[in-house]
Amino acid sequence: MMPNPAEKYRPFPQVRLNGRRWPTRTIEKAPIWMSTDLRDGNQSLIEPMSIAAKLEFFEMLVKIGFKEIEVGFPSASQTDFDFVRKLIDEKRIPDDVTIEVLVQSRRELIERTFEAVEGASKVIVHLYNAIAPSFRKIVFNQSKDEVKALAVEGTRLIKECAAARPQTHWIYQYSPETFSMTELPFAREVCDAVAQMWRPTPDHKMIVNLPATVEAAMPNVFADQVEWMDRNMGFRDSIVLSVHPHNDRGTAVAAAEMAVLAGADRIEGCLFGNGERTGNVDLVTLAMNLYTQGIDPGLDFSDIDAVRRVVERCNQIPVHPRHPYAGDLVFTAFSGSHQDAIRKGLAQRVPGTMWEVPYLPIDPADLGRSYDAVIRVNSQSGKGGSTFLLERGLGFTPPRRVQIEFSHAVQQITDASGAEIGGDAICELFKREYFDAGGPVSRVDVSTLSVFGKRVTVAPPASTMSGDAYAQTVAAALGVDANVNWFETAVTASGDTAAFVGCRVGEGQTRFGVAVHANPALAVADAVVSAVNRSGRVAENVRQDEAVEA
Repeated sequence: MMPNPAEKYRPFPQVRLNGRRWPTRTIEKAPIWMSTDLRDGNQSLIEPMSIAAKLEFFEMLVKIGFKEIEVGFPSASQTDFDFVRKLIDEKRIPDDVTIEVLVQSRRELIERTFEAVEGASKVIVHLYNAIAPSFRKIVFNQSKDEVKALAVEGTRLIKECAAARPQTHWIYQYSPETFSMTELPFAREVCDAVAQMWRPTPDHKMIVNLPATVEAAMPNVFADQVEWMDRNMGFRDSIVLSVHPHNDRGTAVAAAEMAVLAGADRIEGCLFGNGERTGNVDLVTLAMNLYTQGIDPGLDFSDIDAVRRVVERCNQIPVHPRHPYAGDLVFTAFSGSHQDAIRKGLAQRVPGTMWEVPYLPIDPADLGRSYDAVIRVNSQSGKGGSTFLLERGLGFTPPRRVQIEFSHAVQQITDASGAEIGGDAICELFKREYFDAGGPVSRVDVSTLSVFGKRVTVAPPASTMSGDAYAQTVAAALGVDANVNWFETAVTASGDTAAFVGCRVGEGQTRFGVAVHANPALAVADAVVSAVNRSGRVAENVRQDEAVEA
């Protein structure tokens, strides 16, 4: 039994914020995106990326459209140092992309960092130190003044090193690590002291990045913290306010979106949510969430499967099959009611109009995904799923009556196997059920049928005869007391005629026959043959089942 949580955990304090504005705002444009896959993401991997893997990942991030990319912690890792030098020496950084490097507040580490980025045209130097009470007390045994002094001194050293290298455009970023667990007045005090040392201007802004290093409260509380800082910190018109959410409570995406409403200009995260513990905020989900609200995210995920393959290969971590946009199963429906709604939505879809398909908040094609995986059939599926796959595989839509009848055949197979049945298998099953029913009746040639080995002639229909009337003529010619009581036709994707016949033999139940032919008359004749043969076959199966039960 779990212990009493009230005796072990403190509730997170609420933020005293009067007249909070973020709940009434809407997001109208994308934030600045910063990928930390190559630094924060990389340090969380069981096997960190090699230089070759980091280069592949970097080039993919550039292709997607990231303009700020944290490329490493060069003062702490020789691999990171060498990778940064490779990017610069081989001129692999596009002119519109700014690399970012992380460093702690120590002179030798800062100097090593500037050595790593020497010669780059634009660089964000990112300094951090933890400032929360538990870290001050437990990890560092430092007072508030000592914690603040460490941040200010690191800022001074970076400013000094940057001034000595005027050929590079330097941007300074400060992160009060563990911000989300820190007293807000002290977080502001540290950030203001750092900004006072750096002296940003509206034309040359610095970045203040507010990390939820450990996600400790509900996302609305984080939004309150961000809005409080947005209202109260100094130099606000000269600061790019950034957030760096983690996912310990499973609400990083919500926290990031609310933080933007609260005043954040920039979001740091990783593709598919890679990162320490439960991960950094997922930039793919954030970007595509904006996209589904009609906002251009500025990132291109039109081939999301290719992006996923690179990330999985470099991180050696699979993307979950239920990931909101990239998972194998995210656009897949097994439920019969879902399948029916999706099939109808796709059928009425008019290109160029607003997207409105039940159960699909985004068009899979926008992500480079096909419709083939949208509907898959197992024992939980209904007629809608089978019909969708038949439409795509055979090029026509069976009428509702045929859909219902055929769904029972599919259900028998999936119930027996307990497994999914694919589109090709469903099409083959349909052909066996209707096209290749087998039985006492067959068509010999254009005007001749064979009934229990006896040949009968059926004249081609007159030009004025309807398909329904011709179906009844064919049934009557068979001499087996076959009565056509339902008839429909459709045109297939290839232009052939698909004929559907309901026929009752004697006192039996109505069974359906289906046939496709380029000649409409032969399609009708074959559909009658299919229905009559299926009537006999079904009756025989019923007699066998009754014998087994007896």
